[in-house]
Amino acid sequence: MNQSRDERYKLIEREHPELSLTVQAGLLGLSRASLYYVPVEPSEKKIAIKHRIDELYTAHPFLGSRKMAAILSQEGLSISRPTAQKYMREMGIAAIAPGPSLSKRSKGHKIYPYLLRGLKIERPNQVWGIDITYIRMLKGWMYLVAILDWFSRYVVSWELDQTLEIPFVLLSLDQALEQARPEIVNSDQGSQFTSQEYIRCLKTAGVRISMDGRGRFLDNIFTERLWRTIKYEEVYLNEYLSPRETRQGLRRYLHFYNYERPHQSLDYRTPAQSYFMDQLLTKRFLKKGKEIFSAAGASLTFQDLGRSG
Repeated sequence: MNQSRDERYKLIEREHPELSLTVQAGLLGLSRASLYYVPVEPSEKKIAIKHRIDELYTAHPFLGSRKMAAILSQEGLSISRPTAQKYMREMGIAAIAPGPSLSKRSKGHKIYPYLLRGLKIERPNQVWGIDITYIRMLKGWMYLVAILDWFSRYVVSWELDQTLEIPFVLLSLDQALEQARPEIVNSDQGSQFTSQEYIRCLKTAGVRISMDGRGRFLDNIFTERLWRTIKYEEVYLNEYLSPRETRQGLRRYLHFYNYERPHQSLDYRTPAQSYFMDQLLTKRFLKKGKEIFSAAGASLTFQDLGRSG
């Protein structure tokens, strides 16, 4: 179901004449107990602090909790280091400097090696990166998970939710795997990506699993650049009033990013042009090659393929 947790809650009809709360919760993928929980709205100060941490971390990903707390205090947002650590952990972020990682992995779960060191990325679907980032709203926040094709910078799939729980990650992964099968998927060592459900999904699809070293920002550099682009060109320019508005804004922007925004690193092609055209040209060349060999039985060259078009 391509809806956030908040949007699914709004579909609940407590006085429905035929469907009980238990049945509705099951149909919507919600916990029945959660229907009786009244969430406490975060304070304005907490929202302001988290939003500022997000801005500082996006601009300076080397900032740890100690420096983050010092900067916030200098700006009038008095905060202790333990509180800064707690908020950063809740936001799913960690400084790139060596030290304890705030992206907690699942206890007892296997950590896979980093497979991309020295690897030349030469084609679409060779390597995907998956990661999660904090998305601010006027009176709260959400979390965005995205799967990025490293060759083309094309966002293959994305999802939003109001928690860091695993379901929205699996939903995005399932949607991506319905479109294509990458050779490798790279992630950090966060609990979502070391969970049995996530690992099982990739292994079933025959995908090799790669994980960043702890605190190694550069191991997932393309996805980190995507987060900065999204925030500077979309999120920080808007004040989303609701999860629905957040989803609509990001949907518009990511369509623009994939299909209209040229990238210098791609010779000013869009990610979609690079992602799909490379695949189409490969198929086209193979098809033409078979036709030429069948008709002439001659040696095949790229010049032959070009003339046959």
